[in-house]
Amino acid sequence: MSLKDIDTCLNYGKLYKDICLNKLKTDDLSMKIEKHKEILKEVLDEIESALKDNRGLVSHQRRLAFSLSLGSVNLIEIYLRTLDVMKEGSKINHMWFKRKNDTIKDYMQKQITVPLRSVADIDKIIEIAFKIEEKRDDLAYGAPSSEKLLQGKINLFFELKKVVKC
Repeated sequence: MSLKDIDTCLNYGKLYKDICLNKLKTDDLSMKIEKHKEILKEVLDEIESALKDNRGLVSHQRRLAFSLSLGSVNLIEIYLRTLDVMKEGSKINHMWFKRKNDTIKDYMQKQITVPLRSVADIDKIIEIAFKIEEKRDDLAYGAPSSEKLLQGKINLFFELKKVVKC
């Protein structure tokens, strides 16, 4: 076998490896995004159920608190995974959005492969997620709240959904 033949074989091997690895990475990314979309569908179902219930949003208060928190995290993860900037095995934690802005950014920076400031609309995303998470525990574990507050949280969720284009 000549050096040219060996070089050709190595190039084909590299090409094959690159194609297979990219396909595996793409398949893995698709599976992760699909998992998040399934969760998002459940969240949207709960929102729809709450909005249609004649008893009002307050009768869904606890489920809405949990669902909107879960949904916002999944929207953010879908967004970051679609941009292909999340580190393998990384997750976004809803509790981060109870912290100061700089702390949130520090936590998020550790989960991605690019500078956080380079992620489009990240400040707006963090701001909305922070507002959704605000009073989450009071809504989930506390006394009944108001229709206005719950509708506001739902509106924030849909605003976040719009910002991340999901």
